[in-house]
Amino acid sequence: MMSKTTITDSLEFPSDLNITRTLFGVGIVGLIATAIGYFINHDQFFFSYLVSFSFFSSIGLGCLFFVMLQHLTRSHWSVALRRIPESISSNLWIWGLFLIPVLLGIHSLYHWSHADAVAADPVLQGKEPYLNTTFFIIRQVVYFAIWSFLGYRMYNKSVEMDETGDWGLQTLLRRTSGPGIFIFAITLAFASFDWIMSLDPHWYSTMFGVYYFAMSFQVLFATLILVIMYLWKKGLLKNTLQKGHIYDLSVQMFGFTVFYAYIAFSQFLLIYYANIPEETVWFLERLNGGYEYLAYFYLFGRFVIPFIVLLSKRAKTNFKIVASISVLILVSHLVELYWLVMPVLNHHGVHFNWMTLTAFLGMGGIFMGLFFYRFKQQKMIPINDPKLAESLNKH
Repeated sequence: MMSKTTITDSLEFPSDLNITRTLFGVGIVGLIATAIGYFINHDQFFFSYLVSFSFFSSIGLGCLFFVMLQHLTRSHWSVALRRIPESISSNLWIWGLFLIPVLLGIHSLYHWSHADAVAADPVLQGKEPYLNTTFFIIRQVVYFAIWSFLGYRMYNKSVEMDETGDWGLQTLLRRTSGPGIFIFAITLAFASFDWIMSLDPHWYSTMFGVYYFAMSFQVLFATLILVIMYLWKKGLLKNTLQKGHIYDLSVQMFGFTVFYAYIAFSQFLLIYYANIPEETVWFLERLNGGYEYLAYFYLFGRFVIPFIVLLSKRAKTNFKIVASISVLILVSHLVELYWLVMPVLNHHGVHFNWMTLTAFLGMGGIFMGLFFYRFKQQKMIPINDPKLAESLNKH
């Protein structure tokens, strides 16, 4: 049964709002342009593609974790906005197809995939049981199979609750979320090792999985804030999603800004203090040749400025300020991923290439197009969740 709280907004996504078609159009054009770039410089193609793939994967995976966490903790405040991350994470089974170019470009991206390199390097020989092409591909299939199952199950059972009013589905979702979060944490950590850390197989950090998770959860909140504000701009859910929801999202974005900074600094400090050559050289490559300016940008863009601004309660309820900080965090996230990935290709300094932009626009258009396509298929909020009434009473 629907919440007793009166909902004055229309809960159907307008059929005449062509945002999905526009996004898919941008995505297709961007991907075609990027594909043309393959024939110009195929190594650059794969590295540019990996940056954008890691960017949008982090948002999708952050959404999946958020949904499971809300079910596990029986959260009330987030119910009214939960359909947004549910819709994003439900598309992970489709998003897994975008990993195929990474697998096809494994020899361009990953030094350890070359047999002659392994034969000449004792370090790679020691890591060969894990870092080999066959096992790498198997792991990716397992990761996306798990994420796809969890993402679609969270969405499907939530929609089923809308249709049937069966509140017992809450228990099912909560019981799925407990082990789901544990498995998710392990797979996310190893995926970050595979996609990014193994680009330089001589370097490793046991904190890298938590580092990627912290990045993912921070940009999740930035994404949710911007999506809600877009819906408001189009006159949707203006009375359902209220200032209190933005405030709560801003508080959590602030919290994970601090958490991200703590993890990132701890990783840097431990490596700096230990001063082990094969570890410090990784940072030296990224703090010279122009890459240091990218590091300064994302340091200020995703920690210093958001931290200072969001300390104020007034700022967290100012929609323009919160939206600006959210955009800054997302841009800084892209810059940081570029900083993590590109020095492997361009050792001697920053070399921007147009394929990085077209890959971002292409994958971003498809990613957000898939979200809106899924989002408009059902009610925009979980109308039969028994915790909805409390969520709607945010002010």
